[in-house]
Amino acid sequence: MKNNVMLTVASLLSILFMTFHLTSDTPLARVGTPEAGGSTLVLVPVLVVWLCGTLLLAERRSGYIIMLVGSLMALGMPVLHTMGSGSIVGREAASSSGAFLFVWTLHALGVTGMFSLILSARGLWSLQSGQPR
Repeated sequence: MKNNVMLTVASLLSILFMTFHLTSDTPLARVGTPEAGGSTLVLVPVLVVWLCGTLLLAERRSGYIIMLVGSLMALGMPVLHTMGSGSIVGREAASSSGAFLFVWTLHALGVTGMFSLILSARGLWSLQSGQPR
């Protein structure tokens, strides 16, 4: 399978998992936090840019850069939610009914984010060195 097709599929999966994750963030958030108030909707335009970079700008430098930044965001979600004192993955999340889907989405985001990061870096590298994609 070609790298560009794999990158497009992995990036689209990351976007899908990110929407699942953002949807799970709201009911699992602690009362009084921005996530509980729906601040995750601010990321909708970011996801639109990521989607445009994946579908409209594929195989262009700008598309690779957008997908690289998106993959870093996807890869960062599990880290942000499991590290530090503000961790949402804890006793409160584990006792809720959506805990399995929430944690599974974090794992899926980590995997697809890392894979997209590798493929987008390879795509940028091949553009720079003039190799065929």
